[in-house]
Amino acid sequence: MRRAVILITGFALLALVNLSIYKREALLARGRIVLLELAPVDPRSLMQGDYMALRFRVGSELETRRRENLSDGNLILAVGAKGIAAYRRIDDGTPLAADELRMRFRVREGNVKFATNAFFFEEGTGEAYTMARYGEFRVDDKGDAILTHLCDAAAQRISPR
Repeated sequence: MRRAVILITGFALLALVNLSIYKREALLARGRIVLLELAPVDPRSLMQGDYMALRFRVGSELETRRRENLSDGNLILAVGAKGIAAYRRIDDGTPLAADELRMRFRVREGNVKFATNAFFFEEGTGEAYTMARYGEFRVDDKGDAILTHLCDAAAQRISPR
């Protein structure tokens, strides 16, 4: 009996992990591409390697407009040329217009964060990312997002090699 419980628990955990992986892979494959303007800083982490800490202009706008009672939620973005997004409003349940996109955000220590607050890169390639001006995300219909690339001022993906 004990062995059966362990096996069932193991299979259940594997199923949950694989479901999570499948959802992320589907988001990467079918998510809408949107660019958020960056406000980067460039710290180094001995334990984690090289990375760029990220802040996004729309997050700063949200913090400024809605300072009080700001908590986790969804933001509605207006998506313009080249997929570049701008703050439109907090999601209030109103149907989205053709140029709008829903994106989930979290509030941590008073700061708005989207998907991640850091972009990790291979050691020695940090110089290439100093020209980063946008974070490229894949976003699904529910507003879940994954940061996939950093882009330059022309909205072109940065490749360090």
